[in-house]
Amino acid sequence: MEKNITIKGARENNLKNVNVTIPKDALVVFTGLSGSGKSTLAFDTLYAEGQRRYMESLSSYARQFLGNYEKPDVDVIDGLSPSIAIDQKSVSHNPRSTVGTVTEIYDYLRLLFGRVGIPYCPIHHEPIVSFSVTNMTDIVLSYPEGTKIQLLSPIVHKEKGTHKEVLDKIKSNGFVRLRVDGVFTTIEELKPLDKNKKHDIDLVVDRIIVKAENRSRIFESIETALDWSHGLLVIHSDIEEKVLSDRHTCPICGFSVPKLEPRLFSFNAPMGFCSDCRGLGIKREADPALLVPNPELSISQGAIDYYKNTVGTQNLEWQEFKMLCDLYSVPTDIPFKDLSEKQKQILFIGSPEIHKYQLKSSSGNVMNRLGYIEGVKTKVERLYGETTSDFMRDYYEKFMRDSVCTTCNGARLNKEALSVLIDNKNIYQVTCMQLGELKSWINSLKEKLKDNDLAIANMVIREIDSRVTFLCDVGLDYLTLSRMAMTLSGGESQRIRLATQVGSKLTGILYVLDEPSIGLHQKDDERLIKTLKEMRDIGNTLVVVEHDEETIRQADYIVDIGPKAGIHGGEIIYAGDVPGLLKCENSLTADYLTGRKKIEVPTIRRKGNGKFIELKGCKVNNLKNINVKFPLGTFIAVTGVSGSGKSSLVNQTLYLQLQKYFTGKEVFPGEVKSYSGFEYIDKVVNVSQEPIGRTPRSNPATYIKLFDEIRDLFANTVEAKARGFDKGRFSFNVTGGRCEKCEGAGVTRVPMNFLPDVYVKCDACNGKRYNEETLQVTYKGKSIYDVLEMTVEDALSFFSNHPKIKNKIQILYDVGLGYIKLGQAATTLSGGEAQRVKLAYELQRKPSGKTLYLLDEPTTGLHSHDVKQLIAVLQRIVDHGDTVIVIEHNLDVIKVVDHIIDIGPDGGDKGGKVVATGTPEEVSNNKSSYTGEYLKKVLGN
Repeated sequence: MEKNITIKGARENNLKNVNVTIPKDALVVFTGLSGSGKSTLAFDTLYAEGQRRYMESLSSYARQFLGNYEKPDVDVIDGLSPSIAIDQKSVSHNPRSTVGTVTEIYDYLRLLFGRVGIPYCPIHHEPIVSFSVTNMTDIVLSYPEGTKIQLLSPIVHKEKGTHKEVLDKIKSNGFVRLRVDGVFTTIEELKPLDKNKKHDIDLVVDRIIVKAENRSRIFESIETALDWSHGLLVIHSDIEEKVLSDRHTCPICGFSVPKLEPRLFSFNAPMGFCSDCRGLGIKREADPALLVPNPELSISQGAIDYYKNTVGTQNLEWQEFKMLCDLYSVPTDIPFKDLSEKQKQILFIGSPEIHKYQLKSSSGNVMNRLGYIEGVKTKVERLYGETTSDFMRDYYEKFMRDSVCTTCNGARLNKEALSVLIDNKNIYQVTCMQLGELKSWINSLKEKLKDNDLAIANMVIREIDSRVTFLCDVGLDYLTLSRMAMTLSGGESQRIRLATQVGSKLTGILYVLDEPSIGLHQKDDERLIKTLKEMRDIGNTLVVVEHDEETIRQADYIVDIGPKAGIHGGEIIYAGDVPGLLKCENSLTADYLTGRKKIEVPTIRRKGNGKFIELKGCKVNNLKNINVKFPLGTFIAVTGVSGSGKSSLVNQTLYLQLQKYFTGKEVFPGEVKSYSGFEYIDKVVNVSQEPIGRTPRSNPATYIKLFDEIRDLFANTVEAKARGFDKGRFSFNVTGGRCEKCEGAGVTRVPMNFLPDVYVKCDACNGKRYNEETLQVTYKGKSIYDVLEMTVEDALSFFSNHPKIKNKIQILYDVGLGYIKLGQAATTLSGGEAQRVKLAYELQRKPSGKTLYLLDEPTTGLHSHDVKQLIAVLQRIVDHGDTVIVIEHNLDVIKVVDHIIDIGPDGGDKGGKVVATGTPEEVSNNKSSYTGEYLKKVLGN
């Protein structure tokens, strides 16, 4: 068996025919500048070839569902193992997907509750058990001798229909009687049942007299009743009425739980999910706050947004609503806020009674109506569900909001599933525990379960403990299993899948990872590296694309790619161990690791302009009623361990409160008691890592409005004017100049049913987006397609004589994106790259000195050399008087800011407090701050 993976002649993207040998069963780090070719070599070459070979091993039938996997541009790859990629882009957008389902821990919990859970009656809070026929016979015989007992069992319970087959079967058995809707009837007297009515039909076994010697008759009678019914039996006597069942049924009220099995606890199956929200835990409802955005107005003044344009008109909907107001004496001329709660309920839900009323159209037609009158909330929800028009759906959407299901209170499961407990906890309560707490609880069951139950559950407990431990080891102990997967960051999602792979205990696999340290505090970095080494030690090869210094230093083997980005990269600068890298003189990575180059600590920290934004009583998520001051005119870092509450403070509270303040829209910010200082800024700019577009049509040039200028330039060429081409001719989004087969996308979308869509290069234009006539128009020898294919760095010199175009390109270059193409599809940009494109767009605007910029981990995907460049841009923004707030773990950024707000001390419930504030020097001296502990080392250097 080969001990190395050998790559020869790799030329994908910017790789310059590179050769490299990678040892197997090792932790290998690919590093280098952003855009140097790391991901191209790791994912587009190494992993892509591994996937292609796997696909070729499948049958042609299977391959038709999995798309075409082209061979990467490489001569030879020898020694390649089966490969698995763990990147940051596979975050689920399915609301049914949770941390529990993604990690498969929830499957084991369902098995645990299905095997050793005990059902409890939710009304009487007593454990309920199932009875055998023998048990039931013993209960009947426990009554005093001579007691008359009648046995009743439901055959049909509140189901519409004639039930002909069931009743025909009963008619052939003369030893039973029927009770239909509470009235006894003989078999002979039974008439066909009303198919539109809900019926209660009981099978009644004739009265028996309890005698010790008639055990066999009682046994037979009970067995008959249960055989015919739904497993429920009511023992009716002069003494009492008792409910028994061969299922789990409360003997007092008859609350029944189906047979305990894992699918009862699945919120994706009808047997287990809440019937109201169908297992989502949330419902899409019209929100009263959105229906009435300004309760200071009266109804006549347009307080209800849905009716504001029809008030006082002959519009039929308004007439009907006005009728509702008149029937229930709801005044329309006083502020909406002054109406009683009962009046508001009628306006939102509708009339509690049926009414007969008339409406008259503008043409004079009279309509007679009989029924309930809809309230505005009820009406909007109905129309939202019924409409097939995208336009109208978007209109109704503005009134809708996801709210917690009031039936299950977000638990997703029905009351039967939630009534099953282990250690006084139902399965939803267990999934709401933080993983660190869950680990302790699951281990405590070894002491709390009975011997028989423990023998059944021991293996399941071991599996759950193992998987939860892996998640805690990669710094995710603050998460809960009930957390929706779609709310996870890219780094969190990647580490969850990493932990799942550790749990699988596969060997001989090539794992390719994309910056698993993203979003991790230095405190958790060591645990992540330990997990990676465990995967290596059981016989796997790990190729990790990474910039994190500690991960690089702990690697067995380093492949440094560069020397710079884009066309200036794509070469192997160094391949070997860490000591050898540190001696490499032409490696930028080595320059920063050895200190030959470094990001300098500022000699002066800005004090700001003396004004502050202050939030008091922040409570969203895990924030513990904290007060925070943000000094304006400074560079601020919000720091803390993963899950400590940084995003809750900055994104969910500060940003949304400011957005509501500036726009007046109801955006549901995190709760605060009060805020101040908002008047000192003119706008807030949130530079998030959300994609700049979700299709290949979106690209950096269109996003920053650069392409408009370029199309103007082409439209003004002599050749374009001679052909009569205007600016629109050079757009790939409208007909005229674009390729019509792919409609200007350059690729055609192939739907893959249950798999992600595949995009294939258009064979008509060969991916160039435009038709031949358009491509014949050139500027300085380049067609419009050639310009889109230029890197930012190349375009900078190409458009040097056009200041307006050059300035926009210069900003892209300044934020460290010199290597990307102007027309690069948005779908291929990383979160960090998308964030820097957005920053470039915002930096085009003239600084006002009163703008607040918010950035969430802007160093994602950046080499130390790129971080230095980004810091210079952010410092320039603050020098103009604006304020920059970054959520950050990167110590090179944290050490250069003016002010730190450290949240923690730990994640989840153990976080949410302000641990330290002040300059980096002040925070480094705070012994309560984990950030300060690591910052002290950096400032010392």
